[in-house]
Amino acid sequence: MRYVIILLLGLVLGGGGAVLFQGAPHARSVPGARVQAPEAAGDPAGTVVIAITAGFFDELLNTIFRDLGAPSFQLAELDAQPQFADIQPAAFQQGCTNVITLAPEGSNVKTKVEFAGGKISAPLVFTGNYNLLGSCVQFKGWAQTSIELRFDHGSQNVYGQVNVEGVSLEGVNPAANNFVTVFVRNAIDSRVNPLEVIRAAQLQLLIPVKASNGSLKAQVKDVRAEVLDGSLKMHITYEFNGARGQVKG
Repeated sequence: MRYVIILLLGLVLGGGGAVLFQGAPHARSVPGARVQAPEAAGDPAGTVVIAITAGFFDELLNTIFRDLGAPSFQLAELDAQPQFADIQPAAFQQGCTNVITLAPEGSNVKTKVEFAGGKISAPLVFTGNYNLLGSCVQFKGWAQTSIELRFDHGSQNVYGQVNVEGVSLEGVNPAANNFVTVFVRNAIDSRVNPLEVIRAAQLQLLIPVKASNGSLKAQVKDVRAEVLDGSLKMHITYEFNGARGQVKG
């Protein structure tokens, strides 16, 4: 009965009704502070610069779709979520399962990561289904998203906050279009965020110095990002400390 009332109000009020009763799309809070652009005066001492091209992510995504299967996640019960994305291979989903599944391409769009205009963007192609009033609504389309990088000094992790800027659907009954759009937005916002881009173990350094009977430790002090056309440059500034003691190996 609850969904009948929501559907009727959605038909009368449009997308506003769906948002009002299902909840406005909102991204999960992402730890850390927004990564800023490099300092105009230049990088401080102890900084390394890592360049990542769009081609790297093309190969990464191709490998995921080819070897692991298309990722999918639930549309239902969005209030009961894990701390990080709970993504499952689509091969394990059957029937009308209330899931959205990423696709490598479709709707004349390709799933990829783009670097352009000082911005990181990612069109995400998807298919899915949702049990609405006992009927299995099949849908497909794509979402235009942007990615904001954040660095959490405490955990030493670099996170990505995926923001949904728009959703385009195909083959959806106009009566259900507004509701499916809200479900898709909520699923991407709430299931994907926060996205772990770089973990602490990938950033921290521990270099044995046997001649001094100690180790050189490097912890990340600051992270800056420079988005160029076709590539991303990460400026990582380290703080070094030496620790005397027994060196193994």
